[in-house]
Amino acid sequence: MNTRLNTHASEQIARSLKSVWHPCTQMQHHETVPLVPVARGRGAWLYDVDGNRYLDAISSWWVNLFGHANPRINAALKEQLDTLEHAMLAGFTHEPVIALSEQLSARTNHVLGHCFYASDGASATEIALKMSFHYWRNTGRSDKREFVCLKGSYHGETVGALAVTDVQLFRDAYGPMLQQAHVVASPDARDTRDGETPADVARRAAKEFEALLQQRSDRIAAIIVEPLVQCAAGMAMYDPVYLKEVRALCDRFDVHLIADEIAVGCGRTGTFFACEQARIWPDFVCLSKGISGGYLPLSLVMTRDAIYEAFYDADVRRGFLHSHSYTGNPLACRAALATLAIFNEDDVLSRNRGRAARITEALSPLAAHPKVKHFRQRGMIWAFDAQIDDAAAAATFSRRFFTEALKNELLLRPIGRTVYLMPPYILDDEEIAGLAARTLAVFDKVIGEK
Repeated sequence: MNTRLNTHASEQIARSLKSVWHPCTQMQHHETVPLVPVARGRGAWLYDVDGNRYLDAISSWWVNLFGHANPRINAALKEQLDTLEHAMLAGFTHEPVIALSEQLSARTNHVLGHCFYASDGASATEIALKMSFHYWRNTGRSDKREFVCLKGSYHGETVGALAVTDVQLFRDAYGPMLQQAHVVASPDARDTRDGETPADVARRAAKEFEALLQQRSDRIAAIIVEPLVQCAAGMAMYDPVYLKEVRALCDRFDVHLIADEIAVGCGRTGTFFACEQARIWPDFVCLSKGISGGYLPLSLVMTRDAIYEAFYDADVRRGFLHSHSYTGNPLACRAALATLAIFNEDDVLSRNRGRAARITEALSPLAAHPKVKHFRQRGMIWAFDAQIDDAAAAATFSRRFFTEALKNELLLRPIGRTVYLMPPYILDDEEIAGLAARTLAVFDKVIGEK
């Protein structure tokens, strides 16, 4: 039996390498780091075709909030399949997209009352950028067409989203295709100077944004930020005061604030929207990833009445010109409604506070490890940086850690030297203890390798 499964696994890997171009991957690396042929998922675990299991400690790229094959989400999708699988949203509507829009608006106290749908996070970024640009044109201020992002920011990999992504790898590859954005200081709390607090770093970063606005506010349309945690920047966490300062500056200089909550929304930072912790609302919120529970591609942009009204006109040229065939797909919206129902019925945000405290306690040996720097936590996100002095070892740390983690029944995928955990919101105490102990064992093994 095992021989057959091993042969099947090898065949599946070979077929995938021959026919599938995997995302953000140097395919040659799979000559030494084999693909994992996943057969099924259940709860927090993924199982390969050989029957090996892996605790999905990063929620499959931060999307799977309530476990794989969740019975409540499954039931909602099965019911929806027998009712309506898809209908175009141009000229038509349906109950799942209406109900989802209403429920999300209510979660902002109806400050953000209009939802525009897409399929993925980068598309949501593009939509928000286009909406801001087009709003200023519709209101007679077409010179406001420049955008601002934070140092180390990541907002997606389409051409528009890359324009506000400050990742050198992408900039080197695609820079000539991109509109250039202004890049201002990150409020990353790891950048504290002697005697400073994270709030001091946040205010210092906001001052740099203010200086830019003093020079260019007549041409700047919007700033885009990931609230509280810049995820792809190595889980750079920062004080909520930065969001307060930026909101005030945007109001003062008449600039839009776009909150990219694609990764940090849906309860990941401890509140449903990360912006809630700063007691501010942006002009646009981008959601994706966890909104459908990790089941189906879905993203959306929420915005204010005043912005929506600037497009409301008899002239089609003043309408918002963006679409794709699966906008507001009923199945994806139904998955999102089932996800929101779990938040409500299970009091998830409250329960996560207790779960997060237990995970933090279990990870305390890692926090005290002599080779760990900047152990940090925000809501259901944990991260730490590996102290590695050898440049060659540092360059391969992420791949070596990923491979060793798989051997220890863990799916963990570091960003450079930063190890992070973003588990689903369902871990029990046994899974928490196993996750912590195995992460420590993997770190010890990899950090000790020459």
